[in-house]
Amino acid sequence: MPTVSLPPKGPLLTRTGWSSFFVALIVVCAVVPVLNLWIPAGSPFHMSDYAIALVGKIMCYAIAALAMDLIWGYTGILSLGHGLFFALGGYAMGMYLMRQIGRDGNYKSDLPDFMVFLDWKELPWHWMLSGSFTATLFLVVLVPGIVAGIFGFFAFRSRIKGVYFSIITQAMTFAAMLLFFRNETGFGGNNGFTDFKRILGMPMATTSMRMTLFVITGLVLLGFFLFAKWLVGSKYGRVLQAIRDAETRVMFSGYSPLGYKLSIWVISAVMCGVAGALYVTQVGIINPSEMSPANSIEIAIWAAVGGRATLIGPILGAFIVNGAKSWLTVAYPEFWLYFLGALFIAVTLFLPDGVVGLVKKLKGGRA
Repeated sequence: MPTVSLPPKGPLLTRTGWSSFFVALIVVCAVVPVLNLWIPAGSPFHMSDYAIALVGKIMCYAIAALAMDLIWGYTGILSLGHGLFFALGGYAMGMYLMRQIGRDGNYKSDLPDFMVFLDWKELPWHWMLSGSFTATLFLVVLVPGIVAGIFGFFAFRSRIKGVYFSIITQAMTFAAMLLFFRNETGFGGNNGFTDFKRILGMPMATTSMRMTLFVITGLVLLGFFLFAKWLVGSKYGRVLQAIRDAETRVMFSGYSPLGYKLSIWVISAVMCGVAGALYVTQVGIINPSEMSPANSIEIAIWAAVGGRATLIGPILGAFIVNGAKSWLTVAYPEFWLYFLGALFIAVTLFLPDGVVGLVKKLKGGRA
């Protein structure tokens, strides 16, 4: 009977990796705050609030791309529905931020403005924990995790895989988007949540608060990177890679793929939920469009462009694609979607290992 050979276990990070990690840590925690808070606005070295918000937003996307790499790059399961988990985390945080507005809304009511406009008399049951920041942090993790757990259990137990799994994940996020568009669900309908004013009782619009949220987002991204690196290097992560490469042989070797696939699916969803919660604090809005199938496809594109099964690649991919998007949507807004499609086709045909694979190939050529 054939057996499966697990990939060899390596160090958490190489010396170069640790050096790069600490450089990134210093940039997030020291360099960027200094450039924004202490360098005068007229200086060429000043980092504007717009740039802070843009980089903070892209770091949230990078967390989602990292989560995609765990489930797609290391486990071989392509999800086209991760936008749902991203949005669920965002809505959990958005509900808390809406409650923080209090009576400063247009209608001077304890209820959010959209509920007053729709003639709601009291908060619906699913808003009851939204007044607590601690409960919100739990919901940011639990809601995407539970939804992913229920969906994944039935999907993996039914041995749905390949393109069929990708299709039903996209159907799942599309159905959720239609549900959240409805006003009677209590999620703000088409407009979603916006006009946030405070977090933990402190104003969100100040420069110092924006910088605080930026630093927290950067630390979460770095923390998730180390966690993912440790995870894929452990025996658990090596079994995931074996499932990706030869699931049948893994089963013959005595492992049950169901538990491994379900657990990494939930972990990936939770990471996306945390990314969504941080995204809302950076951008100041959450609406059902975040669940659109196109957004989920974009997450997969970030991972593909950067390089699957590399961890650092999807992070780079998120920065490369969204950096280009920020420039092209201003300079050539009508061509952005064509560029995105051409980029995905080009990477698939000519760079199957993404940017990281290209760099490795160039280094190998010079050696």
